[in-house]
Amino acid sequence: MVARLRFSSALRQFLQGQSSSGLMLMGAAALALLIANSPLGKGYEALLHAKAGPLSVEHWINDGLMALFFLLVGLEIKRETIDGQLATWPRRVLPGIAALGGMLVPALVYSLFNSGATLRGWAIPAATDIAFALAVLSLLGDRVPVSLKIFLTALAIIDDLGAIVIIAIFYTAGVSLPDLAAAGVTLAILIALNRMKVRRLMPYLLLGLLLWFLVLRSGIHATLAGVLLAFTIPIGESEAGDDSPLHRLEHWLHVPVGFLVVPIFGLANAGVSLIGLPAEALVAPVTLGAALGLLVGKLVGVFGFTMLAVRLRLADMPAHATGAQTAGTALLCGIGFTMSLFITLLAFPDAPLLQAEAKIGILAGSLLAGLLGAAVLRLAKSECPPRPVAAGH
Repeated sequence: MVARLRFSSALRQFLQGQSSSGLMLMGAAALALLIANSPLGKGYEALLHAKAGPLSVEHWINDGLMALFFLLVGLEIKRETIDGQLATWPRRVLPGIAALGGMLVPALVYSLFNSGATLRGWAIPAATDIAFALAVLSLLGDRVPVSLKIFLTALAIIDDLGAIVIIAIFYTAGVSLPDLAAAGVTLAILIALNRMKVRRLMPYLLLGLLLWFLVLRSGIHATLAGVLLAFTIPIGESEAGDDSPLHRLEHWLHVPVGFLVVPIFGLANAGVSLIGLPAEALVAPVTLGAALGLLVGKLVGVFGFTMLAVRLRLADMPAHATGAQTAGTALLCGIGFTMSLFITLLAFPDAPLLQAEAKIGILAGSLLAGLLGAAVLRLAKSECPPRPVAAGH
């Protein structure tokens, strides 16, 4: 019972934290759009491209700060698969199938509009922004069953894992073998520390910094070092219950990542200047592929694969959730902000126009998916059992 209460409390804190950071991210994205289309736009671009040591400000944000975001994502994935909502195969089946559909169908929709060089952006609509989606759910309050919030959280975490694998396999350029070998040795030492049950975080963090540097030099995207480091952090039970190194690090990272790193990333990357942009960019193949991939692809993929899994009796529907509520949640999965923007930068690194088209598609698709998902969930009738009425009322 104590463990169940602890898990319930941890889940509630996680949902509240993600919802709050999602609201911060919304504000940062709106501010970036305003700045980029104002007289401050040129200064905004100049600041992002200004050199700060060996890297530009933009690269420090996308390669450096975002490594902390990926470290937190990796910690959440590991925790959920060991002692959370993905700890057993029955719990993994439905969100896993839904996440698979939510990656395959959006990529297919994007591919219907694109070919040649622009096909490289096929993974842009394949990711769900958990913070944004949970922020929308938080605005709906008790209209959404807790089971759907848990389902969305588990789905988005599996989705993030899929996006990480996609980045590692499909968006890695030339590789420096000496640096990659050195990174491998560093990772082996981290794994050895884990096996030796070293519980102090400092050795892991210092070696993690070295791992980030070596991965950056190797040609593989540096943020993946955050995920590799996360998977080596111990999570074994201790006398203090959930006071493992992984839980402590995750707890320390939630606030700075949610309320500083991700909003800064949104501020640096969501700014799309429409001034001087050709009108054709609004209906370009990349724009339509990204927007419809998120809006239509996520709905068809997540909802379709979910209902198929239930019909085939591979899994049960989330408790007290109706088909309409599940469809509304599937629409919210079309909010693909953070990871979609990140993949855009990797897919079109030297093509500002294609980046702008993809960002317009991501913003338009995410906005429509969020609004339609919220509307469906607000109008859908719930199957939640009525609350008991207290005696004397």
